Amino acid sequence: MDFSKKNNDHNKMKKYSVSKKLSLILIGLLLVPSLFLTSCDRGDDIIDDNTAASFTIMKDYMVANSLDIDNILAGPNNAIKFVVGPPADAGAALDDFLAKYYIIDIRKSADFSTLGHIQGAKNVAFGDILTEAPNSGGKPILVVCYTGQTACYATSLLRLYGYSNTQALKWGMSGWNATTAGSWNNAITANPAENHTNWSYANAPTNTVFADPTISSFETDGAAILKQRVELVVADGFKTAVGADVLASPDTYFVNNYFSEADYSAFGHIADAHRIKETLLLAGNGYLGLDADANAKVVNYCYTGQTSAVLTAWLRVLGYDAYSLTFGMNGLYNSNSAWTSNKWSSTVPKSLPLVN
Repeated sequence: MDFSKKNNDHNKMKKYSVSKKLSLILIGLLLVPSLFLTSCDRGDDIIDDNTAASFTIMKDYMVANSLDIDNILAGPNNAIKFVVGPPADAGAALDDFLAKYYIIDIRKSADFSTLGHIQGAKNVAFGDILTEAPNSGGKPILVVCYTGQTACYATSLLRLYGYSNTQALKWGMSGWNATTAGSWNNAITANPAENHTNWSYANAPTNTVFADPTISSFETDGAAILKQRVELVVADGFKTAVGADVLASPDTYFVNNYFSEADYSAFGHIADAHRIKETLLLAGNGYLGLDADANAKVVNYCYTGQTSAVLTAWLRVLGYDAYSLTFGMNGLYNSNSAWTSNKWSSTVPKSLPLVN
């Protein structure tokens, strides 16, 4: 037997095997970056697709479950308005009022104690409203703050979270007792819109159709996406804009005046403010009149800042960078002679009892 030939053949096979393995390793190393980049690109596509789908899924769920803005403001079938006034007096009406509601007071704890509060009210931080709501035991929830604005913001979010019987105390503690009316009394003294060059009586600009807002969620169920969005908005706190700041440079905001058409002209308005109200719904896509661009601050204002707070919370859940103009028309131009309804004055506060 020729052992030398056999050894040569064996060595050749060994060298071929090693060479083949090296080639496969090199090919693998060349393919890894390509596969990595491909998977990254596909990951971006998945995220983009998921972002677009999340809004649509949540939107369809909200429309199907009566969570459009008209239902948040008035309740399903216009049954329960988002805000309720205090009782007329300290007699039987007060007793019925206190028995009806589970009252959540979201003011600072020091003010809750020293300024006084409504009998039976529980002092809860704004950020804890979603975990406090189940303690209501099925009773309608009444949210109370200083002026009604933060409470209305909270009411909107609680309604979206499933507590449709939630209401805010109109005017807040300012409307409950004269000794707690300081927040509103101080807010109406400046009248920054009076004689301001950016206060206008011109017609509203023509509305533009914008793109959908974008939200991101790995959830694929409308209820789960909405729950997640509400929790994020609560954690982010009440978002507001100051009237004087918006008046100074209205072109840096997308301003939405939430007046009636008649009041938009008669009362005047911030220059170039849009008026998107009756059509501002998910159903029918009227919400597309608002600019959803990430750089667009959507400022909503109404008469008291309470309705705009509800609207702003709803819009932030949808993905808009929305803000509520504090105190609304009252904070801009309380002395305006064209109106009286929803106008703050010293006659609003009642003399209902406080607990210290």
